Formats: sequence, structure tokens, C-alpha cells
Amino acid sequence: MKRPPTATELNLCLCHSCGLACDMTGEPHQCPRCDAPLHRRKTNSLTRTWAYMFAALAFYVPANLLPVMNTTLLGSGADSTIMSGVLEFWEHGAWDIALIIFIASIAVPGVKFVALTLLLVTVQRDSHWARKERSKLYRFVELIGYWSMLDVLVVALVAALVKFQALGDIEPRPGILFFGLVVVFTMLSAMSFDPRAIWDNAPDEETEVPRHSTEQVPGHQAT
Repeated sequence: MKRPPTATELNLCLCHSCGLACDMTGEPHQCPRCDAPLHRRKTNSLTRTWAYMFAALAFYVPANLLPVMNTTLLGSGADSTIMSGVLEFWEHGAWDIALIIFIASIAVPGVKFVALTLLLVTVQRDSHWARKERSKLYRFVELIGYWSMLDVLVVALVAALVKFQALGDIEPRPGILFFGLVVVFTMLSAMSFDPRAIWDNAPDEETEVPRHSTEQVPGHQAT
């Protein structure tokens, strides 16, 4: 058995708004059900993905170097960057919060940068290497993207819990704004990438057809 036909071979296009499989005979520009614009592929997918990722990389530097919050306790205040906040939580025994902040703020953006770069480079080189694995990698990048805001949420929760003006106060600093921009632009980068480009020019792969074995099981005889 050969692979099933693709949407292009069936002259179909999926509406990104309502999910209708639209017949592209006559090259319609709008979905017949919701009037949304129809595109066979994401427009300028690679260019937009590179642009959003470079913008995220540019914001990633100040997000880690600038303080994300200022903690004032009994009149004395100190600014904290993402990494210094992780170390402070760890030293005070809150290893779970430190781990969440480290994963959401340091590890996840780094993994997304590496994964998106790998996907972009292999698509541009028309690589046939590990197509299925790269498709799974793209879905993984999409999945973890929504959890990157955990650091912003932790800062907001800590600021709400320590909002006692008589004893202490916590205020956000510019670093948290840059980190929020990193999250937004990495999500836009992942959304702009068209995973169908991974399968362009893929050879027709033969799938193995299950065969009913006629061999006799050892110890048994055919009747």
C-alpha cells in the first residue's frame, strides 16, 4: 500500500478559521462557510519564523540581564534578575519554585530556540532526515510554548502575596517586560512555521502490509 493522498493532490485546502476542507477548484480566496481568507500554505512562513525568532533572541538578552523585580523588606530593597531569583528561592528551601522558574525562564526558551533553528535549517536545506521526528519536535515546541509564562505568573503571585506596605513590597522591573516579549515572539515564531514544509518533496514510502503467517507453531500440527 502507498501513502494516502495529500490535500494538495485532492485539491483541498483547510480553512484555518473554521476547519472546513475547502474545494480549491477555481482557486477561491475565501472560505465558503466563514468567509475567512484561504491559503494553501502559511504565507512567507520561513521568513516570518526567522524574523520572530531573531526578535525573541534580541529580547532574551535583556530579559536575563535586567532585574525582573525589586524586593523591599523593612526599608531595604534589592533588585533580582531571573537567575538570582532562582538562587534565592533555592537557598531559602523553595526548590520547587526555583525549579519552575528555571525551567520556564531559562530552559524552555533555550530549547525552543534550538528546536526552531533546527527545523528552519533542515527545511531550507530540503533535508530528508528524520521527518517524523521533526514533526513531533514541532508539536512539542507548540505544546511547551504556552507554559513559558509561568515565570511572569510566579512574579505576579509573589508580588500579590508580599504586598504588605508596612513590612515589605515587591515591584516588577523592566526585565519581566522583556521576558514577556520573548515568550510572545517565540510563540509567534512557532505559529508562523509551516510543518508541512518538512514533508515537501518526500518520496512515496511503501508501507508494510501485514501478512498472515501460514507457518505452523512449534509443537502443533496442522489438521
